[in-house]
Amino acid sequence: MPSDAPARTIRVTPRYLERDGRPWFPVTGEVHYSRIPRERWSEVLGHARAGGLDSVATYVFWQAHEPAPGDFRWDGDLDLRAFVETAGRHGLDVVVRLGPWAHGEARYGGFPDWLVERGLRTRTNDPEYLRLVRAFYAQTIAQLSGLAHAEGGPVVGAQLDNELYDQPDHLATLRDLAEELGLRVPVWTATGWGGAQVPPTLLPVYSAYADGFWEDSDTEWPAFSPVHFRYSTVRDDLGVGADLREALDGITLDDGAGPGAADDDHPYVTCELGGGMHVAYHRRPLVTPDDVAALALAKIGSGSVWQGYYMYAGGTQRVGPHGTEQESHATGYPNDVPTRTYDFGAPVGEHGQVRRHHHLLRRQHLWLRADGAALAAMTTTVGGGSDDPAELRWSVRSDGRRGYVFVTTYQPARSPLPPQPGVRVAVELDDATVAVPTRPVDLPAGVSVAWPVRYPLGEGLVLRSATAQVLTRIDVGPDGRGAGRDLVVLVATEGVPVELVVEGDGEVSAAGPVASRGDDGATVLDLVGGPGPDTVISVRGPSGGVDVLVLDEATADRLYRLDVGGRERLVLSDTPVHAHDGALVVHTEHPTVTVSVLPAPESLAVAEGTDAEGAAVAPGADGTLWRSWTLSVPAAGRRRVATDLRPHAPAPPEPACGGPMGRLSAPTDWSGAVRVRLDVPADALAGVDRALLRVAWTGDVGRAVVHRAADTVVVGDHFWHGRDWDLDLTPWRDDVARDGLTLELLPWRAATGVWVDPSVRDVPDGIAVAAADVVRVARVVLTPGA
Repeated sequence: MPSDAPARTIRVTPRYLERDGRPWFPVTGEVHYSRIPRERWSEVLGHARAGGLDSVATYVFWQAHEPAPGDFRWDGDLDLRAFVETAGRHGLDVVVRLGPWAHGEARYGGFPDWLVERGLRTRTNDPEYLRLVRAFYAQTIAQLSGLAHAEGGPVVGAQLDNELYDQPDHLATLRDLAEELGLRVPVWTATGWGGAQVPPTLLPVYSAYADGFWEDSDTEWPAFSPVHFRYSTVRDDLGVGADLREALDGITLDDGAGPGAADDDHPYVTCELGGGMHVAYHRRPLVTPDDVAALALAKIGSGSVWQGYYMYAGGTQRVGPHGTEQESHATGYPNDVPTRTYDFGAPVGEHGQVRRHHHLLRRQHLWLRADGAALAAMTTTVGGGSDDPAELRWSVRSDGRRGYVFVTTYQPARSPLPPQPGVRVAVELDDATVAVPTRPVDLPAGVSVAWPVRYPLGEGLVLRSATAQVLTRIDVGPDGRGAGRDLVVLVATEGVPVELVVEGDGEVSAAGPVASRGDDGATVLDLVGGPGPDTVISVRGPSGGVDVLVLDEATADRLYRLDVGGRERLVLSDTPVHAHDGALVVHTEHPTVTVSVLPAPESLAVAEGTDAEGAAVAPGADGTLWRSWTLSVPAAGRRRVATDLRPHAPAPPEPACGGPMGRLSAPTDWSGAVRVRLDVPADALAGVDRALLRVAWTGDVGRAVVHRAADTVVVGDHFWHGRDWDLDLTPWRDDVARDGLTLELLPWRAATGVWVDPSVRDVPDGIAVAAADVVRVARVVLTPGA
């Protein structure tokens, strides 16, 4: 649990949030406890914290907790209190999305069937509806007793309902009701997109997605998407949730309506920056890690003061008393989504897979942790806001004394931007104009940068500008309490020469791989040679000095800042890691892993009780700064169980359409499916923390079934969209070892009209299984020596 005194404060100002009297730049990721096995919560939350998040948000799905009237359940995977406590132990705050209606691609938006069947005027101040909401809220708030921020706990905020556009009085009533029942949190929010009418007692929060499954199958690229890859002070997006507004609420915004302008009364807060994208049967986007990272940085450059991701960790749709609990045509919704998987292509996948955008986003989050307080208080100036691809897209965030220059040449592959030659931005500060960089630089296509302006290095030194981005800064002295030297870590952008412009209170000198020159009273340091883990520049002035480490992007993607052995350290790892109780927890599918630490502990040892058979650690090759260890994990790796299968697939039936918008419906008749039995040896499943089945295939829809006793259980499903299909076999090890696993597959037929990304669209009709591998993921705990 956080140890701050209960007197600590969080306050919402018109421009940013404050925490303990200082500007605060939160970073939040959506994690649904009820869709993740309880035994995996700590791992997922550990990855979230290691990814630079300081908080998580979570839906409380009414249908999961009250499946029958008055029958409330808070046990097992539904133990909200235990989830919040676990988040607190990982140093994470929590925003509870209370509902009553949630959406989240849940059946009836999370409403229980029995509530829907009563025909009440839900999501209004109807007295009977509010009576039922009161009972649900009372139960939920009881679970949070003692866990609110004012009580020393991690719960800092609550969201009321979701995507409710025209009932501001009801939203205000929900807050009144929650407070009457005892919930005391400093931040109360409601979603503000779609032109929502949010009452003054709630903070409007916004969204931005690179693509949307909710668009029609003939939409090649949603109109809202390109807007989110350029800088803009516009916060709203009328495209998100437009299908539900029209189909369920009967709200259609005028064609000429556009997103609302900047809001001077509230800070720019996001809660749903797309961490990936779900798929529907009719439309199956393929959002890339680079898309996610570029969109997130564009929002910081547009003035966001709270980065909130949906989803940060995927999960699995629940099975309730009425079957699977996903939204569908059968329940009156516009889209058929998968019945089980809710992977969302998130930074952390449905089964704990850590993906590339976890690393790309962590770079941004480490920067926000290091300098977010200053950035939050900076105002935003936007340039190049048109849709002309040839125009330079830039923005500046500044407080008049210092700031950041944002420039982008990134847009998704369907409409890429060209490179920008001769980039140089004049930054107007209170006392001077700073040209960044000192000499124009060519910016390659497909990059986004945030360059510092007058960044304080300490010891009387100021980084007037740089063509490398701030990553973090850390005391690497012997005790980590300022007794040693400060290390500022920057990351270079591939294809952009690194220039550091340093000002001091006297003569400035530098040692390291740089060439020096003068510019308007400053010292310009041009990096000679490439950036990397040992590229250190020692900068000195009359009052002292600081070391600057300039990393390449590949190394930056491996960098973590973790509390290991009682102090914060930088960790370079080839595989996902997080910290827990002072130890370093490694998750690997590779038999050999290199871990480097700065400042280094005396030793690293494999903890007793590690379940990775044969795991061992030994000193590795040390660098100039880092001390390295080589971890041997023979239990990790892959085992192929099938390859190059091309089963004959009978022609599927003619596609059906359904739902209120007449979209393509997912098949429900599996009688004609091709059945591929996979025999998996028991030893391929044993001896590791997690055994995943990774299927590289093409087709239309697939599901995986296992046999347990007399039952046939669907353990996962997949709407093919170009990404491999992962299944967690760990809970079914004995069943799969005994009886195998069966993939039931339906064939792809382009003429059906399902939309998939152009990059994967050119596949033949039918079914092809290129490979099926058991991915053996080992978990190793490394304890540091003194």
